[in-house]
Amino acid sequence: MREEVIQAILEHKIIAIVRGADEDKVPKIAQALYDGGIRLMEVTFNQKDPASFVNTQNAIRKSIARMGDKMYIGAGTVTSVALVEAAKEAGAQYIVSPDTDEDVIRRTVELGMVSLPGSYTASEAKKAHNAGADFVKLFPCVEGAPAYLKALCAPLSHIRFLAVGGVNADNCAEFMKAGAYGVGVGGCLVNKQWVAEDRYDLITAEAKKFVKTINIK
Repeated sequence: MREEVIQAILEHKIIAIVRGADEDKVPKIAQALYDGGIRLMEVTFNQKDPASFVNTQNAIRKSIARMGDKMYIGAGTVTSVALVEAAKEAGAQYIVSPDTDEDVIRRTVELGMVSLPGSYTASEAKKAHNAGADFVKLFPCVEGAPAYLKALCAPLSHIRFLAVGGVNADNCAEFMKAGAYGVGVGGCLVNKQWVAEDRYDLITAEAKKFVKTINIK
């Protein structure tokens, strides 16, 4: 399964990030994303509210139950080994983190999941890769990030980078041209207002824009 998920990331390139949504709405979001052509979705843990961790687990379970093998569901904002294990228990197929934590990376791989830790410097990216990360997400992607990513990729061409944080439909192709293997997209795709109003059609429409844009050479 690890290799299948890796290939899915390489093929589909976009990971939709779902943050702060009600667990019963997340499967509907997954369906809307799928209808728009997106095949990977990350459901994040809320670090401010540990009591909500079970809600994230439930959201992952319910999304998998609805989508089956049509989508690849992962867990995001995973900052401890305990959360890696909680995500695995819920059925997550990959683990996304905002930082480079070698224990988190190693446990992810031990449990058969794909590892996507965050880094910003060359030293962090190398540390993540050496610990077993399958991809390293450049985070956050602030102004000038495509050029910065291109500069990172030059000496670190053996590392598969993803661009996350600040990615939108207007700049995602720039990140791909700069050397990214894919992107993670949050609020501009899974808009909280659209979710609150049950406007899943708008999520589908925006997903289609991303899919079209990211495949422009």
